[in-house]
Amino acid sequence: MSCDPEKPVRTAVIGVGYLGRFHAQKYARMEDVELVGVVDMSIDRAEKVAAEVGTAAFTDFRELMGGIDAASVVVPTVYHYDVARPLLQSGIHCMLEKPITTTVEEADDLIETARSKGLVLQVGHLERFNPAIQLLEERVKNPFFIEAHRLSGFKDRATDVDVVLDLMIHDLEIILAITDSRVREIRAVGVPVLTGKVDIANARIIFENSCTANVTASRISLQDMRRIRVFQPSIYVAADCVKRNSMVVMADPGADDLRAAIKPEFFSHGDVDILFDELYSFIRAVRGLEPPRVSGESGRNALSLALDINSQIVEGLKTARAEGVI
Repeated sequence: MSCDPEKPVRTAVIGVGYLGRFHAQKYARMEDVELVGVVDMSIDRAEKVAAEVGTAAFTDFRELMGGIDAASVVVPTVYHYDVARPLLQSGIHCMLEKPITTTVEEADDLIETARSKGLVLQVGHLERFNPAIQLLEERVKNPFFIEAHRLSGFKDRATDVDVVLDLMIHDLEIILAITDSRVREIRAVGVPVLTGKVDIANARIIFENSCTANVTASRISLQDMRRIRVFQPSIYVAADCVKRNSMVVMADPGADDLRAAIKPEFFSHGDVDILFDELYSFIRAVRGLEPPRVSGESGRNALSLALDINSQIVEGLKTARAEGVI
């Protein structure tokens, strides 16, 4: 169910904390979008953001039903399902921040609701709009080994979830997109260091097509790092998501001098507003101009893998505590 191409897409942002405020700012900049309102449980916060972007403030998203075509849902993950489901049932397209929901069952229900209503359900895996990752997706055809590091300094934010669901899930979604294979085996370990949740984790994932991914995520690092490297026969591609640059190294396996046959290419992608690009892609999907780059199914599959990894880590911690290791 796409919107009238002659009219602006009427949007709202539900939850205008740290990230939701940016969603509101981006929609307010779009010429073919009308930001009807922002919603937050804190009326003071809603009114502050509404004043910044020139729209109305609400404390209950249901007040906007019937007056909007699409919405960004940027509330805490535990409330994603309770907010997104009535929106979808009312015929409203949803841009849902990651992770899609807290359970796979909730995700499946949202996906089916959106499908039955002919609505767009897009999930906010922002890195898929990073030009460094987009180049990686273009160049990688047959990945055999993947190494990803996502390290962040402690920000005392999103500590209600483990680092797997907070940070690692970004790389899991990318890896699932480029491998296009089912998971065969997972080996994962993690440790709670500063919070009551796992703050650093590593997962080794083996896929049915024999590709192996080694993924590390930390939110207690002294420096930020978001890098992914993908190796396949005769080529490897590296993407730096912080610096937004890429390197592609190719080799001619038939060359006599292998050193001379190695041909690196370097790409600097410049300053790109990837959140604006993500949200405008959502608007284009709402208009029926393109499919969502990160569909509900993609978000659901990333969540499922993240939960499997997290479950293995939690069981490992239980065993370690029982044996007096930690």
